[in-house]
Amino acid sequence: MDKLRVFIWRRSTTIILTVGIVLILVASVVSFAAANFKPTTQVHIAGGVYSLWLADTEAARVQGLSGVEKVDTNGGLLMAFDTSDTHGIWMQDMKVSLDLVWLDSKKEVVYIVKNAPPQEPPLTVYEPKDPALYVLELPAGSVVKAGIKIGDIATFKLDV
Repeated sequence: MDKLRVFIWRRSTTIILTVGIVLILVASVVSFAAANFKPTTQVHIAGGVYSLWLADTEAARVQGLSGVEKVDTNGGLLMAFDTSDTHGIWMQDMKVSLDLVWLDSKKEVVYIVKNAPPQEPPLTVYEPKDPALYVLELPAGSVVKAGIKIGDIATFKLDV
């Protein structure tokens, strides 16, 4: 009888441990996917086509591309705000220089900053003169390479 109890205990313990390990692995995969596979959208502007991560929450916009070691040639970030305003952008904790492009509600370029360098406090806050609803963070040199200028219209969809 004692041998039977030990066998049942070991079998149930094995099942519990196996289920626990599987749950931990699933949680790890989901966590990795959430951190590394961000929603993207295609942005066409002037002579450039970019596959940009979408930052449409306050937390995602504050994080921006901070800490990113390298931005792909046609990569970057599209910040989508809830309302038009003179949204300021700073370069704290950045590891690469960026071109910053502000777009109004019609997706028209209203302000550009070329080659904004990484910074430590005190920070320069880059702000457009006119209200904007979107900000593109592109690899430094993208504005010149694609010929982006004030008045250009970007095309993209946010239903990603």
